Amino acid sequence: MSGIVETTAVPATRFADAAGLPQARRRQLKGYAFATPAALLLLCIYIVPLITLLVMSLTDYRLGAVVTQFVGLDNFSRAFSDPVFRRAFTNTLLYVAIVIPLGVGLALLIATLIHSRVRSRSFYEVVYFLPVTSTLVAMAAVWQFILHPRLGPVNAVLKSFGIGEIAFLSNPALIIPTLAIIGVWQVIGFNIILFLAGLSAIPRDLYDAARVDGVSRPLDRFLTVTWPMLGPTVMFVAVTTSITAFKVFETVAVLTRGRDGSEVLLYALYLEGFEYFQMGYAAALTLIFLAFVLFLSIGQALHLDRKVHY
Repeated sequence: MSGIVETTAVPATRFADAAGLPQARRRQLKGYAFATPAALLLLCIYIVPLITLLVMSLTDYRLGAVVTQFVGLDNFSRAFSDPVFRRAFTNTLLYVAIVIPLGVGLALLIATLIHSRVRSRSFYEVVYFLPVTSTLVAMAAVWQFILHPRLGPVNAVLKSFGIGEIAFLSNPALIIPTLAIIGVWQVIGFNIILFLAGLSAIPRDLYDAARVDGVSRPLDRFLTVTWPMLGPTVMFVAVTTSITAFKVFETVAVLTRGRDGSEVLLYALYLEGFEYFQMGYAAALTLIFLAFVLFLSIGQALHLDRKVHY
């Protein structure tokens, strides 16, 4: 018919594709726009300093020097032959070997005892969390008085038992264990809070089912219910405690200043970089420290992850 105009049907998918492609592209660009500030911040705070540290470790750069020479891997070979660095590395390992088991084990024990209390639980939580809120540099002066050979209360108690004065912070055999005990005091409060959170998340039905199955003793209930269910919390606490232990610096800097063979890794880095101004060598020591902590944390997490019940 002449009065009817014939039209050609256009598939709806054509318009959908034509409209959908720009919309998807706009969403992609919006995603890039939201991610760009975080990526730039990550680049400026972590990536660029790490690259700078790597480049600096390959030179003999001294703080304030105008001329710098490329020395390759000489700083790394010097580190492994340096007796001070080896002693600092050994002291750090001894410190970590004391802090990790005591910081995790005692925190778990105390958290288990506190968790069963009703009225006094909040009081104990505040008391044990106080070391976390205090500044360790300020508390170092308190520890220096507590451990003083003549004026300190610790030696006063020892004298009452007929034990002579003990120089906790000047005896080379006791310095690192003493600093480790202070480190345990520092981390145990935060670990207790984490364990209390993990204990609160365990369903009570599991304990009721354990009693029905004949598990009546508290130790048996802990081994069959509490310990497996606390696996993720234990793994997190162990990894964070190990990282904190490796970063020990304040107690050494304030209490001993590295004397009597009490150097640790971070304090050795500080001396080389900001006391002796050997920034290239300090950068190499920093990379060795970061690599060791990284591999240890990853290995620890992978080892514990196989034994964790999620």
